[in-house]
Amino acid sequence: MLETSARLLRLLALLQAHREWSGADLADRLKVSPRTVRRDMDKLRTLGYPIDATGGVGGGYRLAAGASLPPLLLDDEEAVAVAVGLRTAAGGAITGISEISVRALAKLDQVLPSRLRHQVNALSAALVTMPMLGPTVDPTVLTAIAAAVRDHERLRFDYTARDGSTTVRDVEPYRLVHDGQRWFLVTWDTHREDWRRFRVDRLALRIPNGPRFTPKPLPSRDMAAYVASAVTSGQYRYRAVLTMHGPASEVVLEVPPSLGVVEPVDAHTCVLRIGSTSLDHLAVWVAAFGFEFEVQEPPELVEHLRTLGGRLHRAARARGGATDS
Repeated sequence: MLETSARLLRLLALLQAHREWSGADLADRLKVSPRTVRRDMDKLRTLGYPIDATGGVGGGYRLAAGASLPPLLLDDEEAVAVAVGLRTAAGGAITGISEISVRALAKLDQVLPSRLRHQVNALSAALVTMPMLGPTVDPTVLTAIAAAVRDHERLRFDYTARDGSTTVRDVEPYRLVHDGQRWFLVTWDTHREDWRRFRVDRLALRIPNGPRFTPKPLPSRDMAAYVASAVTSGQYRYRAVLTMHGPASEVVLEVPPSLGVVEPVDAHTCVLRIGSTSLDHLAVWVAAFGFEFEVQEPPELVEHLRTLGGRLHRAARARGGATDS
């Protein structure tokens, strides 16, 4: 009996780890006969697990979605990752996620072995999560959008622009992107016949969804970079292009994705495209990044840098009592 129970748990873990298994593969993994696999599948169904089976060549078994969530079997690394993720989720950009995470973590913490609980506590004690300053989004909205992306269903929603005006949009949804502060939805706008991005906190979904659509090729392989480029080029009054004398891997650590985009040139230089509503702010930001740089555009930024440099020089001279030689 103990051996059978252990095998059922192992079988359940395999079904949760892989979308579909052939009977032969499962029998090989469990070191039993295909007939034993069939009997074990019947036992799992008796316990309430929805097991789908297809016969013939290419057929197999899969764990289907059921009316209730079945127990999940996690290995040690997965359990630690989930626990740490729940503990850091309190600073997330999803409305109410902290309360939900605490409830889920309490259930997980109750069944964690002591060795894993020690690892989770050690990681949690060393991690500090910066609070999210951006607007939060209701998880039901994110779930509804993600389902429409998965099922290729058009969405309709009311969208509020920065100036407060509201429009009704009909779109084909493709990706949800989070830039560290805000959620963006990348879509194909059916009325404008072009790619558009929308801030999720500014939209109100209309029910039901529209008809299914045939997906188009994405406008970029790197959708995070695509959204970052659209944000920095679209929402700021001033946009600068700088040649930075530093590796892209180091410069990118200084630039929030909502502020600028870094493009590598070679091992020692990169191009920074950065935006702001103020040239003074741009001058301060680029001067504080800690890298030598040249301004490619706009030319008026150079004058603001001269003004800033003179102001800083005078402040340093006044503090130190130095005089020009």
